Amino acid sequence: MAFQVRKATTKIIPHFRNGMGFFLGPLEMGFFNSYSTHLRNTSFSAHKIGTRILGSENMPTHLFSRRFESIKVGKQLNCVNDDRDDQVLEFPGGKVKFTSQLSFIPDREEERIPCFRVLDDNGRPCMYSNFTQVSKEVAMKIYHDMVTLQTMDTIFYEAQRQGRISFYVTSLGEEAINVASAAALSLDDLIVPQYREAGVLIWRGFTLKEFASQCFGNKYDYCKGRQMPVHYGSKRHNYFTVASTIASQIPHAVGAAYSMKMDKKDACAVTYFGDGGTSEGDFHAALNFAAVLEAPVIFICRNNGWAISTPISDQFRSDGVVVKGQAYGVRSIRVDGNDALAVYNAVRAAREMAIQEQRPILIEALTYRAGHHTTSDDSTRYRPAQEMEWWRVAMDPVSRFRKWIESNGWWSNEAEAELRSRLRKQLLEEIQLAERSEKPPVADAFTDVYDVPPSNLQEQEKWLRKTIKTHPQDYPSNFPL
Repeated sequence: MAFQVRKATTKIIPHFRNGMGFFLGPLEMGFFNSYSTHLRNTSFSAHKIGTRILGSENMPTHLFSRRFESIKVGKQLNCVNDDRDDQVLEFPGGKVKFTSQLSFIPDREEERIPCFRVLDDNGRPCMYSNFTQVSKEVAMKIYHDMVTLQTMDTIFYEAQRQGRISFYVTSLGEEAINVASAAALSLDDLIVPQYREAGVLIWRGFTLKEFASQCFGNKYDYCKGRQMPVHYGSKRHNYFTVASTIASQIPHAVGAAYSMKMDKKDACAVTYFGDGGTSEGDFHAALNFAAVLEAPVIFICRNNGWAISTPISDQFRSDGVVVKGQAYGVRSIRVDGNDALAVYNAVRAAREMAIQEQRPILIEALTYRAGHHTTSDDSTRYRPAQEMEWWRVAMDPVSRFRKWIESNGWWSNEAEAELRSRLRKQLLEEIQLAERSEKPPVADAFTDVYDVPPSNLQEQEKWLRKTIKTHPQDYPSNFPL
């Protein structure tokens, strides 16, 4: 697969503060090459004095041959008479050139890393773009699932505001990252999500009934009502159960990928997280482990500019997230997260490299969280409502993709109206059914951890049953004891 890279007039779309703007040329893409020399094939050494190696007295002899052979000074420099800068040090990771110039690496490059896109803001393919075309069938499913996610978010958000469910998280503005990335993957690839990736499940066949059952915590919920709403999980869909803790899933994905590597599976692990997750130590540890272990894992960062109320300008001074991958020796790319075709192409190429070359890949998708962080958040308290509205309308990834499929003659206003009406009707019916369905039995709250419940759990279960009987008005009538 070949991607052409050409310089073009840069268009900066406002939103990202302190220089954190979109750099969107017609097509500017580049995976950053990681170290060409495998770290595992080199190792550290010590200076030799005569025939003895310092610190080697108590070291097993079988470690000598590799541990100390990789560092060699080719020719000693004479700092007075020899000012040539052609001396090198063979060091783990490759040759390091010596220099007599005192020079620090700059804190950032003058030009920011470009952002790969295929469709412009009006849904037209960028001039000279070279991308993998998708079939009509795939394109229509991508659009159908993005509209499904958008409609589901609207209705479930309203249900929470009505007090029918306790909590909800929308993906407004990030539908393309969800669905288009899923379209580029195989069902054999393990998904290790954060909590804003319901679109991946939609693509994999998770039904509206399954979504509603989980949010209402009824007896059809795979987690048996023990998880918060939106914390989906499905073994059948190869989708790891969501955890609220930020970034804890990222090292898990690396471990799963390394297991796939040992089993020689033709698959990879894929983990999603937000820009806030990159401020956690788990992110950095995971990238380092993935690079050293050469694990087939794809890291997808949804850089939407905000970690709840914390803007990225308060999180880091680097050029976003993409440069962090290169620092750890991970091939990386920045993409327009509101361009479904760009996301699809980037993830498709990343998957091919991750599996065939057995390496990790980092994808930074620039986007914007067009809704509140969760139903517990009012984002108008820390960002302008006009900014949110502009991104929701002008930069909507669903509308952009619709313009593209309409230009191909695949879609119409009539089809749009029919789809949205049908989806809304189906969702309202599933919500009503899920709301009336029986809750899981009380006993389920105390199972699936211990083979034999310890005495303290048995006492808690008795106390809970007594409380429900004493205060029945505080519990659902369809809550079986």
